[in-house]
Amino acid sequence: MSTTPSTPTEAPRCAPPDPAPRPPQSKFPPLACDCHAHICGPQATYGYIPERIYTPPDALLPAYRHLLATLGCERAVLVQPSFHGTDNRAMLAAMREAGASFRGVAVIGDDASEREIAALHEAGVRGARLNIVDVKTGKGELPLASIERLADRIKGFGWHLEFLTHVDEFPDLDRTLARLPVECVFGHLGYVRADKGTATPGFQALLRLLRAGRAWVKLTGPYRISTGPLPHADTQAFAQALVEAAPDRLMWGSDWPHVKTEWTIPMPSDGELADLLAEWVPDAGLRKRVLVDNPARLYGFA
Repeated sequence: MSTTPSTPTEAPRCAPPDPAPRPPQSKFPPLACDCHAHICGPQATYGYIPERIYTPPDALLPAYRHLLATLGCERAVLVQPSFHGTDNRAMLAAMREAGASFRGVAVIGDDASEREIAALHEAGVRGARLNIVDVKTGKGELPLASIERLADRIKGFGWHLEFLTHVDEFPDLDRTLARLPVECVFGHLGYVRADKGTATPGFQALLRLLRAGRAWVKLTGPYRISTGPLPHADTQAFAQALVEAAPDRLMWGSDWPHVKTEWTIPMPSDGELADLLAEWVPDAGLRKRVLVDNPARLYGFA
């Protein structure tokens, strides 16, 4: 892993987030949690790995706190982004400054010691992230040996594994992960391109994991799976299936600062994206579970 600053010409640049988001139309309840956001940089201080596939603009804690206040979120979970590799310093610095209302999901190297993991836990980290999307394995195969090794290393801390993966690529996902000794979390509604439909075997396997109490899913990044513009109507079926399967196993996240290089429209307002939650989960009581109760259980908020 390289921690030396690198120039933004080495990989495609991402657009910055909307600097003036509006509040959601449906007010979030007290103690609502944004369960998926990234701190990016500063690049001049925390280098980006040379093998990254994109270069984000600096997206720092003051701007993110402004977003949280606008949305009405009192709690947050920062997730280590891929371009920082296993160097979690930028995320940890933001967590220290933000205090007890923040938690983290780190990326840890194969050589990380138990003492290093314990220090991350003390800092508020509650999970380890695995990027399966960019891992080269056989078609439809998970790197199960490395997954099991990581699970064994973190289970004593009560951490979970957070997967960045397209679940439709793994039709036996539930059987493959059934014996893991830790909880599993999946982002972006399962990360299945919406035109593949909810009947795809991998998504059905995810639903089985949810019903069995073996997984959690983040209602995040609809623009990552939708084939159309806001309001991303083709994501509704996925959200509905997840809510019907296990409303006590779902969480919401902004996915700020929306790092991707394929934007063909202006960056959407985070208020518009937050409005989708009321469409996906129209019942206010269920939305409170998604925004408050479920994150409190998984991330250990008081």
